[in-house]
Amino acid sequence: MSDLDFDGLRRAMAENAARPEGPARGARAEQLLVEAERLGIPLAVIEALGHQLQMYNYSSEKDKMFVPFARLLRMWDERPEDFDAYETHSLHWVFKWMSGGMLNQPHIPLASMEKWLGEMEHRYRVAGHSERAVRMSEFYVADHMGDEERATRAYDAWLAADRDDMADCHACELNGQGARQSDLRNDERALELWRPVLEGEFTCAHEPHAALASSLLPLLRLGRPEEARANHLRGYRLVRQMESMRGAFASHVEFCTLTGNEARALELLAERPAYFSDSGNPHGLMDFLGVTALVMDRLVELGLGEQGVPGPTGRAWTAAELAGHARVEALALAARFDERNGTPHVGARLRERMDQRPVLERLPLGVRVVRTAVPAKPVAPAPVERPADAASLVAEARRISAEEGGPDAGRAWEAAARAAQAEGLELTVHDRAEIADYEAMRADDDGAGLFGQAAALYEAAGDADEARAARARAAYAQALAGHVDEALAAIREPYEQVLALLPDVDATTARPAAAVLACRARILLLAHSGDAEIGEAEDGARRLLALAEPFPDVPRLASQAAAARAMLGDIAVHRGDPEAAGALYERAAAAHVAAGRPWLAVDCEVRIAGLARDREDAPGAERALRAALEHGAGYLEPAGAAQLHLQLAEVLAAGGQFGPAADHALEAAHWADESGGNAGLGAWARFQLGGHLLRAERTAEAAEVLESALLDLTSDDHGDGAIVQAQWWLGDCARALGEDLQAAEAWLKAAEIAQHWPEQRDHAMLANLAADALDRAGRPEDADRAYARAGELWGSLGHVHAVARCLRARAWLDSASAQDERELMTAAIRACEEALATAGADRAELLSELGHTHRQFAELLDRRTEAGDATDTAAQLELAAAAFGEAGDTERRDEARIARAALPA
Repeated sequence: MSDLDFDGLRRAMAENAARPEGPARGARAEQLLVEAERLGIPLAVIEALGHQLQMYNYSSEKDKMFVPFARLLRMWDERPEDFDAYETHSLHWVFKWMSGGMLNQPHIPLASMEKWLGEMEHRYRVAGHSERAVRMSEFYVADHMGDEERATRAYDAWLAADRDDMADCHACELNGQGARQSDLRNDERALELWRPVLEGEFTCAHEPHAALASSLLPLLRLGRPEEARANHLRGYRLVRQMESMRGAFASHVEFCTLTGNEARALELLAERPAYFSDSGNPHGLMDFLGVTALVMDRLVELGLGEQGVPGPTGRAWTAAELAGHARVEALALAARFDERNGTPHVGARLRERMDQRPVLERLPLGVRVVRTAVPAKPVAPAPVERPADAASLVAEARRISAEEGGPDAGRAWEAAARAAQAEGLELTVHDRAEIADYEAMRADDDGAGLFGQAAALYEAAGDADEARAARARAAYAQALAGHVDEALAAIREPYEQVLALLPDVDATTARPAAAVLACRARILLLAHSGDAEIGEAEDGARRLLALAEPFPDVPRLASQAAAARAMLGDIAVHRGDPEAAGALYERAAAAHVAAGRPWLAVDCEVRIAGLARDREDAPGAERALRAALEHGAGYLEPAGAAQLHLQLAEVLAAGGQFGPAADHALEAAHWADESGGNAGLGAWARFQLGGHLLRAERTAEAAEVLESALLDLTSDDHGDGAIVQAQWWLGDCARALGEDLQAAEAWLKAAEIAQHWPEQRDHAMLANLAADALDRAGRPEDADRAYARAGELWGSLGHVHAVARCLRARAWLDSASAQDERELMTAAIRACEEALATAGADRAELLSELGHTHRQFAELLDRRTEAGDATDTAAQLELAAAAFGEAGDTERRDEARIARAALPA
């Protein structure tokens, strides 16, 4: 026999409804129906059937809805008096679910759907309801079939009919109306209709979840990718745990595929393997498989057809295999719908969706993904058309190298070398020397060895000047690798040779000579340990300036003169003259830009920004960093671009510009990911991005980004403080989103780390926050333990106010008995009174805390006191009034006195 009575059954159904969506809820609903039948109470069975129907509707088992509804309808027809007002309303409400459910089941004949619409219209009329919901259902049927004339007529009638209590909620109606406008490509109108839902004016169990997903493609089509990104981050967080929202989930996968985020799309697919096979909603399965085909086709197009991908369980899949499978299965389902409907509309829509082209090459999302394609470089200026044959490419590389040098020359030589190898063109020794020289400049390690190879080739080609410069660069590479003494020894001979040549140099020989002087001066700067060495470095920089300055029309020499001024700026910083240093850096940066070599200005501008930040000149730092990003575009390595964006984000955030700061932190995260293998930099960028988004009140986006950052934040690379802060921020996000259990979890994780810190204030605060969240989440026992721990920590820190508040909070918990309440409030009073015995300047605040404690004690007592027995309550109110009065808080004193006077005598 069942132990459940009717009230117990209702509690069990409420508990089941609060569980996460999934088959377990449906199975439990089936058990509860059996329990209801055992009670022999018709209303219990009606409520249990309604509960079962609701659990099926919000799941992957929508095909099971029809049986409980048919039974409910039969019970209504036989004994309508068994239905109370709520169940009567519910029965008519779910007529709409049946209509939509039939659309999604291709085995249900079209005639049955039309008959059902007529039945719904008749019953609504008999019950006195508006035809608004009927016309809405008719619109969805006509739209599904592609009957545009009928769809337009039904849509207009839907909007014209009066809203009553059978109409869908405002949020759901607006989502459907916006979707209609989006299908007609009236994207601005669609977004206008969705606006109240997206902004939270109208919400329900599935909104704004669905509207956020629906808005993604219209926003992309309108050229508003930033809003689309924000809606993706917000919306995916809402739907990812909701089994019934496969359609919205598919829209997020589609969005990622169309914005160059194929890796993110794969991660999403991997999170919901059941979506590949759940068959309770065939239309939803068709849409999901169609989007899967879109993703896989894109991977095949990128040359990644053999990459392993998530797919239906039971076997391993490559992208190419799943592309074919998903397309065939989706089209087969579409064919069943079209056969049922007698139109080609469903198949045509599916093919259009599967055949979409990317809207953007890459839209940074801010979350951590593993790239599936070859990393991109920062956007460069439009490339000059280059000749295709090897001989022409070699000639072009020689020209760029002679006139400009720098990254463009390195790229030109790289292209020329590839073409020469492909065509069998023999390069000159000097060409091979230049190729080796530029390869060494790009090398992350062994630069000294590669420069040595270049020097040997230059010598073999008879170019002693360039050989000398290459050896100087090899010495500087040694210094950068930490071998400064060896570098000083290696630079001596090239330097002495240049000194012997200096009186007779011209524009051609001055360039390699300047390279030797520049390398020596830089090595001396690295080597200096006192004023004597810095003086020698200064002499070297001035000698370089004297050599290069007479050639302002030779770009590479003009840049060497600028480099000399930058080194003099470094020396000025060392000597404590930031004003002189700033002027030198600014002049150097301007000279680099004027010489047509803007990438060399970046380092100077970063130093200018550092000086500006030191003197708290935020506008100056911002200007310099923006200039560095502008001048480095197309030349910076991805990691360098990430660092610059991070610095600018920090400057903007310090000035309270959290939105713009978030934009640059997002760019930093993007370029950190593009750098490849630098998870630590990416994690730090996402950590910063999450904080800026939170301060900009973009909470849902912040939560998604912070969760992503925490995957790669480590104590070794970023410190415990960053991890604690990220979890703290994540808790703040969850709290703002109404996710109290998630907030508690984040704060408790942070507290677990902070408990080992010497200073325990953060630990206490986190424990207190977690306790508050657990209380809001309806977990009083867990909250009690967290408050107790927080109270202990506050006590160890001497924060009596916080101790009293923790004790009071425990007394108010639902799990507290009358005895617990008395003991806890008494302890809070005692803590305040003991502190007052030795109080100084904070005496008034302590008295106020004591007054609040007495007042709340009175409220707790009044809640449990039998009518007519208010002695203890009155005593606590009198003590509260006295404490408030002594604290000088006359308003609260008078409130306590009024409350005392209102008690029965």
